[in-house]
This record gives sequence, C-alpha cells and structure tokens, in this order.
Amino acid sequence: MNTLFTNDLTEDYIRKNSTKEPELLRMLEEETYRFTGNPRMLSGFLQGRVLSFLSRLIRPERILEIGTFTGYSALCLCEGLAPGGILHTIECNDEIAPVARKYFDLSEYKNQIVFHIGDARTLLPGIRETFQLVYLDGEKKEYPEYFALVSDKISSGGLLICDNLLWNGKVFDQPEPGDHSTKAILEFTNAITRDVRFESIILPIRDGIMIARKK
Repeated sequence: MNTLFTNDLTEDYIRKNSTKEPELLRMLEEETYRFTGNPRMLSGFLQGRVLSFLSRLIRPERILEIGTFTGYSALCLCEGLAPGGILHTIECNDEIAPVARKYFDLSEYKNQIVFHIGDARTLLPGIRETFQLVYLDGEKKEYPEYFALVSDKISSGGLLICDNLLWNGKVFDQPEPGDHSTKAILEFTNAITRDVRFESIILPIRDGIMIARKK
C-alpha cells in the first residue's frame, strides 16, 4: 500500500532531518531484524519518533501498551514518562518476550516498566489504573474488545493511539468472509468514530495510526 512516508528515499530524508533515536533502540531494531521471524512488526524509526514525541507532549504518569513485540515501541513511549511514571505493556507471545525483557533491563526505564505476558483481554480487568496514554498494537481481531476494556481507563485529555488502522488497504474494500482481522479493525474504527467521548484522526504513517483524544 502506498501510504505516506513509506518510500525509502522519503524515510531516509526524514531520518536525516529528525532527532536521532537512542543507540539502544538502534541495537534493538538490528537484533529484531536479524533474529525474529516477522521484523516488520517493529514500529521502526519514524513511528517510534512519533510515539516518543506524543508521549513527551503529554508527560503521562501512566502508559498502557497492548502488543509489546520486542519492546521498541514501549521504550519510545517511556521517553515521555513523567518522573516516577509507570508503563504497563502486555505481550501474548511468550517466545518473543525474552528479547523485550533484555532491552527493558538494559534501558534507563527498567524500574518503570511492568511487563505482562498473556492475553490482554484476561489481564486488563486486573490492571486497576487510569492511563494518560494507551497504545494499541496487539491482535487486530481483538481491537473492539480492547477498546471496550480500556476506554474507561483513559483519563480526560488522555490519548489512545492505535496502529494498523489502514491495514494494508484492506479497509477500503468489503472484507472477505473469513477475514476477521479486517472486520474487527472496521468495527473498532467505527466504534471510536461514533463514541462522543473521543475526537480522533487517522494519519497515513506506515500502516495508519489513529490518534484519539478523550474529552
């Protein structure tokens, strides 16, 4: 799909003219591409800098992430944490968890990250916190359930950031009968659009990022 900022020359130009990511993130990106089966799941430089920038703007005391993968996006979000702030991140794949845990332990935020392994739908009811920033990048077919579980946990003025809302262009056509992920993304997007508690915009960065602000 021809989304904004996916052209290699464009991304190279943006990288050269943007604040560089910490060296630890560069190392993590390199390890992810060398040793994982689906490295494109990693947020990468551009999206990571956007997440960092948004987090820095609001200085959240509590962040929730669903979909840790190798930990790149979590570390980007931590860059904006208020002093003493905490990030909760949930990953369902215990096989990839050691990579994330390794880089969390190497980072300056190791004492500010609470790493949960398991199904977010099961774990979320037990996380009794209010969050100023929530980032969704988990199982796409579960996005509507995530929204139902986290919407009341977001504080007024807080941000809900959601990845893959353009879903490689599949959202523009009628989903195939067995395409549960595309159907779920469409249901999720419509739910936020109709929810009077939120104002939202989808940006065509990589596979589409929605930024929703709770009123």
